[in-house]
Amino acid sequence: MQNTVLQVIHSHRSVRSYRPDPLPVSLVETIIAASQHTSSSSNMQAYSVIAITDAARRQRLSELCGNQKHIAEAPLFLAWCADLARLDRACRLRGYTQVTENMESFLVTALDAAITAQTAAIAAESLGLGICYIGSIRNDPQAVIDLLKLPRWVFPVVGMTVGYPQGETPLKPRLGLEAVLHWEAYNPNQDEALLRYDREMAATGIYDNRQVLVPGRPDQVEQYGWLEHTARRVSKSVRLGLREVLEKQGFALK
Repeated sequence: MQNTVLQVIHSHRSVRSYRPDPLPVSLVETIIAASQHTSSSSNMQAYSVIAITDAARRQRLSELCGNQKHIAEAPLFLAWCADLARLDRACRLRGYTQVTENMESFLVTALDAAITAQTAAIAAESLGLGICYIGSIRNDPQAVIDLLKLPRWVFPVVGMTVGYPQGETPLKPRLGLEAVLHWEAYNPNQDEALLRYDREMAATGIYDNRQVLVPGRPDQVEQYGWLEHTARRVSKSVRLGLREVLEKQGFALK
């Protein structure tokens, strides 16, 4: 089963090389207007997006996000933010006090920001643009908050570069459906699917055909693949200062 929307979704790849062509304001507004039609918890629309086109500001964001050059090179950077500040204004207009010091409040607004960003991504790709999510916007969130002048109750959840792709970007295979789709109850028996995907990813050459020791067998080596790459990443603690900045912004996470 296929249609044009599914074709766009199945063609997604993270683009990290862009043409310098600026994006018309009307095009950016078209993408964001489309994203506004995303589902939102209780229609609260608890998100905001900051569009950054200024070269100096994009360069600074690049530095804050691990010196990723495509952040400075892409003509547009979108900072998707969890935003309870607008709801606080709504409460004041009606004589209420917003309760923000709980985990659910943050999850609601972070999810609103995330799913709206994904709709924007699909909209942008349908118009011939490329995108790349930038999780490293959370490397130094306080610096990003200061740079973008985010008020209390607004927090940068994820960034996104947007522009016309420069050259072709390979399409990565995804995990088999049997690894992510569970019928009726969670199925923990995923080893075969994970090992198969590991071989598929290694075969793409994305890991430069590196080799790694086989766990528990120091005398044997195998191709470095998705399993090794992913396990290394999740075995390290990262961005340990997030909670402190979240609390400073008004999200106590109780």
